[in-house]
Amino acid sequence: MMYSENIHISKAGIYFTDKHGNRLSFFQAMNKAINRFKNWIIDFELFLIHFISFCVPSHFIRKSIFRLAGVKIGKGSSIHLGARFFNPAGVVIGEDSVIGDNAFLDGRAKLVIGDHVDIASQVLIYNSEHDLESDTFSAIEQPVTIEDYVFVGPRAIILPGVRIGKGAVVAAGAVVTKDVEPFKIVAGIPAKVIGERKNKNPRYRLGRPRLFQ
Repeated sequence: MMYSENIHISKAGIYFTDKHGNRLSFFQAMNKAINRFKNWIIDFELFLIHFISFCVPSHFIRKSIFRLAGVKIGKGSSIHLGARFFNPAGVVIGEDSVIGDNAFLDGRAKLVIGDHVDIASQVLIYNSEHDLESDTFSAIEQPVTIEDYVFVGPRAIILPGVRIGKGAVVAAGAVVTKDVEPFKIVAGIPAKVIGERKNKNPRYRLGRPRLFQ
């Protein structure tokens, strides 16, 4: 008899299975139950962080909460309304960088964003994806690095394992699946080089963020 999806009762007693139907020992089942409870806590913490991210119009308050959650944010950097995270503690943002509204920053593996980086609205950055050849559809995690003076256009997607070199530009809507060399301009799906920035010694500062955004 199946008591629940993962708990079964037979004449021999109670036994447990995982989501794939594999039988578990009592200790394996308890470890999974504890991990599920921890994940519930993490999900609730993310709910609170995202509520603040969407509803609090103060950059100072939002950054303070993000830092408490583990995000490392450098001097003068800002994160606009609606930013979402997956494991905030894995996200590192340098100085004088701007994260646009409704961006997604994945921290399951390390995500490092350098200094003077301009990330536009609705950019999605992932560092974890499913292994399509795995019998269990398990996750593969690879770090993402975005070096200094990079500009990422609106609605671009950056996938796991990518390094975007200093001064590079990712055009709006591009899907970046492999490394981008310094100062190259990439566009398209998948992103390919379409040009190169002429200024190889940028020194600009992005400055103050838009208020109440």
